[in-house]
Amino acid sequence: MSKDYFEVNRETWNEKVKVHSKSEMYDLEEFKNGKSSLMSYELKALGDVKGKSLLHLQCHFGQDTLSWSRMGAQCVGVDLSDEGIALAKSLNEELNLDADFIRCNVLDTSQHVKDTFDIVFTSYGVIGWLPDLKPWGKMISERLKKGGTFYMAEFHPIVWMFDYLDDTPIMRYGYMQDDAIYEEYEGTYADQNSKMITKEYGWNHGLSEVINALVEAGLQIDYLNEYDESPYNVLPNLVETTSGNYVTKDKLYPLIFEIKATKL
Repeated sequence: MSKDYFEVNRETWNEKVKVHSKSEMYDLEEFKNGKSSLMSYELKALGDVKGKSLLHLQCHFGQDTLSWSRMGAQCVGVDLSDEGIALAKSLNEELNLDADFIRCNVLDTSQHVKDTFDIVFTSYGVIGWLPDLKPWGKMISERLKKGGTFYMAEFHPIVWMFDYLDDTPIMRYGYMQDDAIYEEYEGTYADQNSKMITKEYGWNHGLSEVINALVEAGLQIDYLNEYDESPYNVLPNLVETTSGNYVTKDKLYPLIFEIKATKL
């Protein structure tokens, strides 16, 4: 059953890459001219990555991977999307960088990537595509060197309890809902005016599920932080702050969480 879900999502992400690569949000020309796509949370958390090996999970079309590469990390990016990996490889060559990119389901990463890494990194809109986080945690542990760092920045699970297809978000989904959530709508988060039809399956994961998947796989949690500021303006009616991030008008719930962990 999951394979059918993944296949629908792969086809959607292939179409998203075509739209996103031309979008203002991803600003590909500025990126090519040297602008980093990385945000303040991950930059602060990982600091100087020069000379470190870094595995980027669910890398889309590779901008963050290549941004880490520009900072001196030895990077490998994996993603489900054929179009995403093709564009990432093309950008890597065009920018004369030395990252590697592999197309695979993130849960199958260990079948395709045999090296271990100083850092495993993933960010923003990633775990919601996975029905079960236990194999995800196990794979992360397999790919980390002993003493290596796992870091993720992600939208808070409370965010995914709402349906955002209308202007006013409606609480519709369970915080720890096991059932798949199917959505079909016109446009995509990076270009809401696009005519592409987005068809996608997702799953909600509470913070305890995320933490336990990592702990059970042999990682020690260094910290879990929650923030009401998102670096992306991807939800309705967010307000820009002086920091350049975005908040809900009432700040009633967090928008982002981050976890840093070490492989024991």
